[in-house]
Amino acid sequence: MIEQPPKFNKKDKAVLNKTIPLMVELQVNGLLKKIQDDYLYWDKLKYKTKGYEAAELWNAVKFHRILNYRKVTFGKYEFCFVITDYIQRALHLFDMHIGGTLGSNIDIAETDKTKYVISSIMEEAISSSQMEGANTTRRKAKEMIRQEIKPRSRSEQMILNNFITMKHIVQFKTQDITPEEILHIHKLITNKTLDNVSDEGSFRNNDEIYVVNHSNSEVVHTPPPKEEIPQLINDLCTFFNEDGNRFIHPIIKGCIIHFMIAWIHPFCDGNGRTARAIFYWYMLKKGYWLTEYLSISRIIKDTKAQYEKAYLYSESDDNDLSYFITYHIRTMEKAFDALKKYIDKKQKEVFQAAKFMKIPGVNDRMAQLLKLVYEDSDRILNVKEVEARFSISSYTARADLNHLVNLGFLDAIQVNKKKQSFVKSERFEEKIKKFNV
Repeated sequence: MIEQPPKFNKKDKAVLNKTIPLMVELQVNGLLKKIQDDYLYWDKLKYKTKGYEAAELWNAVKFHRILNYRKVTFGKYEFCFVITDYIQRALHLFDMHIGGTLGSNIDIAETDKTKYVISSIMEEAISSSQMEGANTTRRKAKEMIRQEIKPRSRSEQMILNNFITMKHIVQFKTQDITPEEILHIHKLITNKTLDNVSDEGSFRNNDEIYVVNHSNSEVVHTPPPKEEIPQLINDLCTFFNEDGNRFIHPIIKGCIIHFMIAWIHPFCDGNGRTARAIFYWYMLKKGYWLTEYLSISRIIKDTKAQYEKAYLYSESDDNDLSYFITYHIRTMEKAFDALKKYIDKKQKEVFQAAKFMKIPGVNDRMAQLLKLVYEDSDRILNVKEVEARFSISSYTARADLNHLVNLGFLDAIQVNKKKQSFVKSERFEEKIKKFNV
């Protein structure tokens, strides 16, 4: 377990007589703002004292947070959070760039939108599953999805399940959520991956569920009793569907929803994947359309230790959700930056593929296929992959590939009576030179 912070007694007048002047001093010198924007927990704060006594500094920071707490309740449990300057700035940028109806400053051509969405959903599915133990490479996972290959392992099944779940959410993103729909999401995510099939799409029926630090087998979170799950889930659905009397910014609410599903831990397994999927749903429902292009789980996977600590900090410090919210918003910023780089890279690839458009009879899709084969001589293409890559019909995908065979760039290999694969032809280099590509 992480180190517990010193207890702050806000009713102790002697403590307050020291705390309030120090809090004012920290506000004036700017240290308090930095601490709150980073939302430091005790284990980090105690090393940032700069001449102050650590416990007294913590008291001043904690008191400032208490004064600014906003509270939410689920069942009999109370949670709180603080909207810091950093969070407000980030929310403003997100409102400008990933939400609204007028578009974004990210230039996504209409013809590329479907392709980017499919790629993003695949990334989200792969990363979310890898965080929970799925063990396969991104390339193999993408080939499995694009070519609709039947999963050959539990890891591949987890990834396919997540992909199917993401597509389901995109389809039904405008609808309200219900306990039954949460169970349906869980069933989609855990299909054929749990030891007990009856656990798929079912709330846990026992209290023998703990969140454990696998490095030392220490219990770090004990979820609420099974009897409380229906009420907690009902409250969560109300929180998801209704605005309530006090406005809470949708992205803050999305972060809270993510946290609460993992905290309630309503399932025997698959809680993390379900929590991330329902966050994704809430963001799309609230009009943050660019979320459909963000692979948030990929960033979380790369910062998994911070992700886990954000949960622990929140629970250890009086259910203060600001630790988790701050972490989550930083993750969204990184995912947004990654998306911009990804789109820039893809646009450059399209520009590079354009040189293959010089070849008579080659369309944009064929040019991109030629670029793939040109850069990877061992690449094997098939109709299913091309169909999924460009979101086109099977007929169109087959026609594109056969046309490249007729032009002499690809060779068709008969796999069975119905299925063909397509590989780089021996005349490929000769044909490329002929057209000065």
